[in-house]
Amino acid sequence: MLEDRYCPHCGAKLESWLGPPESGWGEILVCNNNECSFYRNSQKDIHFKDEDNSLGCRYAENPDNGYSSFNLLSYYK
Repeated sequence: MLEDRYCPHCGAKLESWLGPPESGWGEILVCNNNECSFYRNSQKDIHFKDEDNSLGCRYAENPDNGYSSFNLLSYYK
């Protein structure tokens, strides 16, 4: 069982997500709050992408790596 962790950007509880087998991840923790400032501002932080591209990033942590944080590429609504 993973410990409860919270997004440092919005305070939402991180949710468990099982990474796809080809990613090499097991279970990771992800902020799924669509109002999170990290997520809301992430679309403009991705360099060299097309203007009409709908990609953004969510805050995530990898429990298998000491809960280190990383940017999880995601579809931006």
